[in-house]
Amino acid sequence: MVATFVIFLREGIEASMIVAILLAYLRQTGRRAHFRDVFLGVGAAMILILAGGVTAYLTLKTYAGSRTQTIFETGTYLLAAVVLTYMTFWMRDHSRTLSEDLRARTDAALDGRARWGLALLGFQAVGREGLETMVFTLAIVFASSSKGVLTGGAAGLVVSLAIAFAIYHLGRRLNIGAFFKVVGALLMIFAAGILVDAVQNLQELGWVPWLADRLWSTSRLLQQSSTAGDIVHSFFGYSDHPTILQLIVYGGYLAVVITAYFGPGRGQRGASLSGPPDPRRQTQAAGTRG
Repeated sequence: MVATFVIFLREGIEASMIVAILLAYLRQTGRRAHFRDVFLGVGAAMILILAGGVTAYLTLKTYAGSRTQTIFETGTYLLAAVVLTYMTFWMRDHSRTLSEDLRARTDAALDGRARWGLALLGFQAVGREGLETMVFTLAIVFASSSKGVLTGGAAGLVVSLAIAFAIYHLGRRLNIGAFFKVVGALLMIFAAGILVDAVQNLQELGWVPWLADRLWSTSRLLQQSSTAGDIVHSFFGYSDHPTILQLIVYGGYLAVVITAYFGPGRGQRGASLSGPPDPRRQTQAAGTRG
């Protein structure tokens, strides 16, 4: 539940933030009539992602308990870890110019076939985040038996939409860069846990037979199959009997990505979520300086 809450919160905020910036820019430039075009793309992306996720899950259920399922799960784990890591660093590096880039792309769409161009922007925003969310959710479902997976996801989505509503209606500058930096660090811990599950599957499949000795057993203190153990496992990758390779992968991954993420000279200013500069205020400011 905790893992899906953070995932849906992060992905939901990024997608809804992009849509909110698009709508705010259209509103401030007197083009509210194009709202429907943005929503057209958003709706199409949501339908496509939902259908794809349900299809993937139901298809995999037919292979429950088989080697095929294990292979598919392993691939999902590895893909989710790679995408999580990439998107975290991407947002860190691009949060500063995200708003300006979106406005430029909106202007380009309005210069051409506005309806389809804006619909495509909305589709890309929600489609990309939705595809990432689908992969992450499948990985969590495979790695966890918690019945709160969907509950956590729904809660994260609701909170993210509330934040997007505030962004659109308040129009204030928020330090989104700082938000994504903190959440990004949490998600990299989650990615480390996913890699641990991938290593476990690879060792069970016999594809990576090295360093498979068990280091210890903490099942008496916290069983992985218990409710609490399941929650800790789904977010932090907890194992009550880890192997040597699992520990090396977990620690090595976190050491590399956290150092790179918080290394010197990596800070970024928060993205501006307000609309374009008001020409009247700029004129007034210039007059005051004169």
